[in-house]
Amino acid sequence: MTALFASQEQDLFEEGNKFYSDGNYNKAIEKYEALLETGFHSPEVYFNLGNSNYKLNNIAPSIYYYEKALMLSPNDKEIQNNLAFAQNMTIDAIETIPELGISKFFEKLINVFNTDIWAILCVIFLLLFVIFFITYYFTSSTGKKRFTFVASSVAAVLTLISFSFAFQKQALDIKDNPAIIFVQESRVKTDPNQFSEELFRLHEGTKVQIIDTINNWSEILLADGKTGWIISKDIKALKKF
Repeated sequence: MTALFASQEQDLFEEGNKFYSDGNYNKAIEKYEALLETGFHSPEVYFNLGNSNYKLNNIAPSIYYYEKALMLSPNDKEIQNNLAFAQNMTIDAIETIPELGISKFFEKLINVFNTDIWAILCVIFLLLFVIFFITYYFTSSTGKKRFTFVASSVAAVLTLISFSFAFQKQALDIKDNPAIIFVQESRVKTDPNQFSEELFRLHEGTKVQIIDTINNWSEILLADGKTGWIISKDIKALKKF
């Protein structure tokens, strides 16, 4: 993987790489974190932070930084493989609820583009619809009328689809609020208070979804559908950059 840096950022990145090559992973982490503090974020920096923490058997940080790298570069196989290795160190075995075929298909289709791209496509298809409709209205040729009628109809359908997908993608992004357990063991409760009943316990490195927050408590959702309340300081949200 390659990255483009400014001079100061490049120096920090190279210093981190040097410490990593020398096996001084703690110093490498210091340099990479200092690079993040400059406001620079890239999959390369997060990937190297994941590698450095993995070498030190820091389960939660390694998974956290690999996940961050994957958010910025979702198709990178190297990040995916290293994340899988790090996840093998976790204790909790949580089975993912299988999605229905049609639902899974549409979710994958919606996730092909981000909200902005779907919105841009909506505008493009809308413009095509207007162009084809105006051409259809003013042309006298039977052949052109037939073609522009079909084309305007297709453009109208694609406009509605892309408009719908833009809103659905936005809803999915808002709903998607992943976090990583950052303590050795955390107690999950029925309600957001320390005196409520304990449901189960989670351990460092486990990935959860934050679905609500009240005071210093967060309601979480697991991949197997279980929910509960956890102390907010026990988890670290992935979407915060």
